[in-house]
Amino acid sequence: MSFASSRLALVKPSASTWVSQAAKEAKAQGEDVIDLGLGEPDFDTPDHIKDAAHQAALRGETKYPPSNGTPEMRQAVLDKLKRENNLDYALDEVIVSNGATQVLFNTLMATLEPGDEVLLSTPYFRRYKDIVLRLGGVPVPLQCTAGAGFRLKPDQLSKAITPKTRWLLLNQPSNPSGAVYSDAEIASLGAMLADHERVLVLSDEIYEQILFDRRISHSFAALCPHLKDRTLTVKGVSEANAMAGWRIGYGVGAKAFIAAMIKVQSQIKSGACSIAQAAALNGSQNGVPRFRAAFERLRNLVVARVADIPGLTLDPTGGAFYGLIGCDALIDSPSPDGTPLSSDADVTAYLLKAAGVAAVPGSTLDLPHFFRISTAMPEEGLNKALDGIAKAVADLKGLSP
Repeated sequence: MSFASSRLALVKPSASTWVSQAAKEAKAQGEDVIDLGLGEPDFDTPDHIKDAAHQAALRGETKYPPSNGTPEMRQAVLDKLKRENNLDYALDEVIVSNGATQVLFNTLMATLEPGDEVLLSTPYFRRYKDIVLRLGGVPVPLQCTAGAGFRLKPDQLSKAITPKTRWLLLNQPSNPSGAVYSDAEIASLGAMLADHERVLVLSDEIYEQILFDRRISHSFAALCPHLKDRTLTVKGVSEANAMAGWRIGYGVGAKAFIAAMIKVQSQIKSGACSIAQAAALNGSQNGVPRFRAAFERLRNLVVARVADIPGLTLDPTGGAFYGLIGCDALIDSPSPDGTPLSSDADVTAYLLKAAGVAAVPGSTLDLPHFFRISTAMPEEGLNKALDGIAKAVADLKGLSP
């Protein structure tokens, strides 16, 4: 007997969570496994943030918070947006949620009708597709190739829009590709959307502060002010502030957007943790440049190491902390026991068995013949994982020298 609804049957388990669970099970059986599947900053939350939470608890800020976030947290969001993103919003145009994923869910639940289409540039964070499916929408993947830097082009977007298109979901820097758009590329996408008044833009900027090669973050709504009223911007503190477990994300957009999202949030989870809100976006942000520099060093390390592994490819990423590694040359290669690797899922299964490294198959992200690793871990562990990958690949038969 099944208790799951038909809607739930459309939703697949999170690939990164599944991979990490497989790694944990292997470790429990005594195997030496390095988990590169789950992307989470390998830094402790800075002390000044912990202190802010402690002081909030001592002040008695432990009651039910407002569904849309405390006034103090929402004001901190507005100050941050004006200071760093050149964006002006009002207090009733902000919602604070239990992580950025809840902001995404609230947004789509509040606005999607059955059959509405949501455009996703591939490869994408798998949860985007699952949320759309769960809410009766239709995810429409738009294939963005490695040759195009995994970035969506205006003509490609134009061809994909139909009378049922409701949202374009744009994530940059991207999970999983690390792709970053130039200001001109964002402006050209915005110009193309100008006359498509039904199409809304959900700009996921959760990795905005993890940019490499001296790139500077510019929000979609700031670069396309003519679309500001049709844009819902998603940000958070999990990544750049090493606060993944504190579960604080926020969305900003037109008052009508936010009012509808508050209705959703009040029925599902109410407000985000009051103490976590008191800690987030308060005090010094000195940790952000330090974390970003560390992630860039790790990016450089991975790119250099992968370049020395025949059969694998990786272009330098522009941001975030992932490596989307091409493994096309490994497909159909016999493994040492003679079993052919017929897919990227087979490749990752082989790497887990032969190298003790857990990675996410690209096919789960609508990008076959790739696999994703997280670079958010200590350099020693990352080097060990890459050593294992290099040896495992070298042991494959049938690869061109």
